[in-house]
Amino acid sequence: QVQLVESGGGLVQAGGSLRLSCAASTSIFSVSSMGWYRQAPGKQRELVAYISTGGRTNYADSVKGRFTIERDNAKNTVYLQMNSLKPEDTAVYQCNSVPDLFGWGRGTQVTVSS
Repeated sequence: QVQLVESGGGLVQAGGSLRLSCAASTSIFSVSSMGWYRQAPGKQRELVAYISTGGRTNYADSVKGRFTIERDNAKNTVYLQMNSLKPEDTAVYQCNSVPDLFGWGRGTQVTVSS
């Protein structure tokens, strides 16, 4: 069973940056499109960044130009570089395939203070 472990979250001031990592227990990234999702309190989980097996990326409008998704298939890791963070980016961030086929990890909390 595939396990996904997210890390890199924390508390940051508005305008700051964080780099999230997601490591998989097995080699899934070379055969799966991957995404970063987030869920804010009281809201539904949303997909904010996507990267295909071929490296094509797509972003939610709310993060476009500020977030960058990358993948390292050799390390079974996908990253999310988040710049110019805003308070509305506060959420638990999780990774999974797109569509989400694997069990969800615990996620990593990102809190952006104003």
